[in-house]
Amino acid sequence: MTDTLVSERDLNSMCEHLEHCSMGSPVDECAPVKRPPNTGAKLWGRVRSKILRQKIKVEFSMKFTGRDLTLKRTPSKKQSGVFGVKIGVVTKRECSRVPFVIRQCIEEVEKRDSTKDFPLMLSDMDINAIAGTLKLYFRELPEALLTDRLYLAFLEGVALSDPVAKETCMMQLLCSLPDPNLFTFLTLLEHLRRVAEKETVNKMSLLNLATIFGPTLLRPSEENSKGQITLLSDIWSHDVMAQVQVLLYYLQRPPVSFSELKRNTIYFSADV
Repeated sequence: MTDTLVSERDLNSMCEHLEHCSMGSPVDECAPVKRPPNTGAKLWGRVRSKILRQKIKVEFSMKFTGRDLTLKRTPSKKQSGVFGVKIGVVTKRECSRVPFVIRQCIEEVEKRDSTKDFPLMLSDMDINAIAGTLKLYFRELPEALLTDRLYLAFLEGVALSDPVAKETCMMQLLCSLPDPNLFTFLTLLEHLRRVAEKETVNKMSLLNLATIFGPTLLRPSEENSKGQITLLSDIWSHDVMAQVQVLLYYLQRPPVSFSELKRNTIYFSADV
């Protein structure tokens, strides 16, 4: 199935082309143009065609899919799975602090990344598949790792101009994350810092890594995404830049442990 946007004239041309390609065999169906409700699309069409050529039947279909549907993340129906399942559910089932798939991907990437260019950008297919799996896991989470609830707070915190207030706010936000999310985020930060230590070899700076992972770890909820579709592109771009800056802020800070954050929770809470 291919999603596209076509006009009535284009549909007619396509039907004529299909008839020509079928060596005289008739096109079984060419449905009339319809406009789906509430899409705002001025030009929309759907065509289903069957071609018989040399005893081979080819079915061709196109339809329109709204942008809001392409942004929707569908949670896994099987809570026994890994991808598309809440991170807290996975860690509880595995009796671990960080999902096994993340730990395994990080281990394999670092094992293979001693001398080669970093796979997130270049062409070693084996490592690229592992790194892609890591990114896919975070992208498929029903809720972003840094949570929907704290999305706007992270964007507001990283925009603070006062360094002391900014540090206090950003650390408090980390303390506000659920334990599985916080453990996983700190583990990923350590991994990305180790990758950046080999920047002269793999060409991956902290900024590059933040650009790759920031919008995946911190993104608006589905409700906010639907609302942003109608906004101007520069506002959308501003959010993406802020998502990158949030991750970059934590990458550039000295490493901090889970226990250290929890010990300082009262201090951070009192100062926010």
